[in-house]
Amino acid sequence: MRLLVVNAGSRTLKLTVLDALDRVITKANVEYRGSAFDTSLLREVLVGGDGIDGVVHRIVHGGTIYTGAVRLDAGVIEALDQLSRLAPLHQPPSLAGIRAVQAILPSIPHYGCFDTAFHVTLPPAAYTYAIPRDWTQQYGVRRFGFHGLSHAYASRIAAELLGREGSGLRVVTAHLGGGSSLAAVKGGLCVDTTMGFTPLEGLVMATRSGDVDPGLVLWLQTCSGMSAGAVSNGLERHSGLLGLAGHSDMRVVRDAAKSGDADARLALDIFIRRLRAGIAAMAASMGGIDALTFTGGVGENDVALRLETVAGLGFLGLDVDDERNTGSGDRDISTPGATVRTLVVASREDLEMARQVRELVSLS
Repeated sequence: MRLLVVNAGSRTLKLTVLDALDRVITKANVEYRGSAFDTSLLREVLVGGDGIDGVVHRIVHGGTIYTGAVRLDAGVIEALDQLSRLAPLHQPPSLAGIRAVQAILPSIPHYGCFDTAFHVTLPPAAYTYAIPRDWTQQYGVRRFGFHGLSHAYASRIAAELLGREGSGLRVVTAHLGGGSSLAAVKGGLCVDTTMGFTPLEGLVMATRSGDVDPGLVLWLQTCSGMSAGAVSNGLERHSGLLGLAGHSDMRVVRDAAKSGDADARLALDIFIRRLRAGIAAMAASMGGIDALTFTGGVGENDVALRLETVAGLGFLGLDVDDERNTGSGDRDISTPGATVRTLVVASREDLEMARQVRELVSLS
């Protein structure tokens, strides 16, 4: 199958065409025009379908309904629309992308792959919040987890790099980018993760706070007079690295820290401290760790971050080789004597989506 992979973000629609061997034929980005995609440019990119056999859409939230790739029809799209209340920042752009591409390529089958699907194997102890049972039962409140496509791909490639496919390999995958999360993957199945009911839970991120005391949220609303919307906007868009250092780009924050900016240095220290603690917690949830895998824009490209993170995790058996750490490509960057391997894997959500759809089609 030649597949068009569609990834709808908050500002752009990323398009990648893969051939039957998963080689990239073409890539393009289509930006929003006002509150909608630039359909004229989209039509120009997609005119005629260019021999495309199927279209694969990345969808953030599948709830507990969609636990794998699915063919998109009117009923599925309506159900996904209902799930927008669980992901109001991310689901609408995905649905807009689906509708825009379907309008141009109506005769080609469309499929959806979900960021939440990889985490459906979480045990109850990992996905259940310690809140009143009525809330859980009435509103379906639980931890969902996100970045699942990236975690699935990174853990699978980690097993291949180590020659441990099909084994009980215990991998902690660290997806570090604008949004960041960890997953504990045991024998190919996710057993724990840092993001929860929303992508706000967990690690410090570019503009998201990560974990905060829920009492702080209540205090800001009841004692400071801030509205729920103002608190949400602050935690989602003005916190994390941006709130701490005034910059959301890790590269800018690191440069500022090197120049003596105390706020930037503190931001890095907090980011790394939370990251180390999260990795240790993920390892504990599996009863140990065989490999730590860095992926995502920051995870793949920030040499210093990987070194600084692992430097505080020697007690787990991790140790990074300086020369290997500065190399390129998917690789093992551990020292020969490390008992736990440290890996770098380029994030390829498009390949994971293509794999899932090809598997779905082969079974149908």
